[in-house]
Amino acid sequence: MSITRDENLERVRSEGALFRRLREEVGRAIVGQDYMVSRLLVGLLSGGHVLIEGVPGLAKTLAVNTLARTVEASFHRIQFTPDLLPADLVGTMIYDPKKTDFFTRKGPIFTNFLLSDEINRAPAKVQSALLEAMQEGQVTIGDETHPLPNPFLVLATQNPIEQEGTYPLPEAQVDRFMLKLKVEYPTREEERRIMDRWAGVDDIAVERVATLDDLRRARDSVRSIRIDDNLKEYIVSIVHATREPEEYGLDLADLIAYGASPRASIYLNLGSRAIAFLDGRDYVTADDVKEICPDVLRHRILVTYEAEAEELTGDDMVRRILDHLDVP
Repeated sequence: MSITRDENLERVRSEGALFRRLREEVGRAIVGQDYMVSRLLVGLLSGGHVLIEGVPGLAKTLAVNTLARTVEASFHRIQFTPDLLPADLVGTMIYDPKKTDFFTRKGPIFTNFLLSDEINRAPAKVQSALLEAMQEGQVTIGDETHPLPNPFLVLATQNPIEQEGTYPLPEAQVDRFMLKLKVEYPTREEERRIMDRWAGVDDIAVERVATLDDLRRARDSVRSIRIDDNLKEYIVSIVHATREPEEYGLDLADLIAYGASPRASIYLNLGSRAIAFLDGRDYVTADDVKEICPDVLRHRILVTYEAEAEELTGDDMVRRILDHLDVP
């Protein structure tokens, strides 16, 4: 049964208020990382996996752990190491001598929220085990395929400055992350608040705010957010400009080796809707699209050696594209 726009707006505002409260609850433990917490919620509401990159000590793991505690869902944390095996992640077949048969022991990947801590420390076989799970929502153990819980979300962290004992993530896997977040140091004032808040305590209790049913309803509401055809064309133009920049009058052909995949268009659409939802609106603006663009595109644009020589990154390419294209 269809609902009116007023009814949909009321639903968006009501459910959006619940997740804004969830964001505030996470903020009780996390100081000075509003950007990271907001983007984690965007991934949560859009059903997209999130890769968090930052130096040690910036509350990446704490933010994911705290977010999981505010939602009534199952949560597992895996510390990725060079000796981790695929079976340690997805599970394995075990022989039962009493029944003279094998049975399946499922691994920690069978959860709603999977925190993959320092994901780039695991070798290629473990990374490949994640590919099927992140895209198809299932894993294969032996000759059987097992569906993962719904929702299933991978929240991964990695350290950008330490390369010893790490393995670069394959491009096919990186592309499966909806967002790649770059977490920066807190300000001086925020650091003082962090010091005061955590002095003398081991943990800060947070309340469970939402259930899985709340999350499923919110995801339906996000997909009901209106996005104008002009904005859809704007999104497609942004993504195509990463592949064929000369068609848009951009002098980036020598700087971009490979542009963004079609997943970028899908996630720009969903991500901008999630931002509008968290803002209590039932429509998307161009600012919503521009706000989420760097997080969706930075890991999908591969720059050339020439760009690296000029110390240019995917973020620089996104910035130039957004500055150049006309906003509808």
